Amino acid sequence: MSDEQQLLPTPGKEVRQWAMFCHLSALLGIWIPFGTLIGPLILWQMKREMDPFIDAQGKEALNFQITVAIATGISFLLMVVVVGFFLIGLVAIGAVVLTIIAGVKANEGFPYRYPFTWRLIK
Repeated sequence: MSDEQQLLPTPGKEVRQWAMFCHLSALLGIWIPFGTLIGPLILWQMKREMDPFIDAQGKEALNFQITVAIATGISFLLMVVVVGFFLIGLVAIGAVVLTIIAGVKANEGFPYRYPFTWRLIK
């Protein structure tokens, strides 16, 4: 744990749960087209003013899902040269695993930063 994380107070239970929901709502994409983007966007828009922790984690979740959508689109284009089939599987598995890890960390009160993410929303 970094010194910065030790100095920050742990967010309350409700705040941690909403931050977790911001991350895990992306799993709606399994059943709903574009749910990976719509879920985090709606929750972040509704709850971002409740607490800075929710705002930060909602932005992080949304930025990651935008990055995943771009990577998925590129993978589809690369299916022409076969490598896209491998990449799309890798992107899908990585997205699910990292989303679950982020949800667990947020519920524990730790801010999570996704690797390989373009932070388009500041």
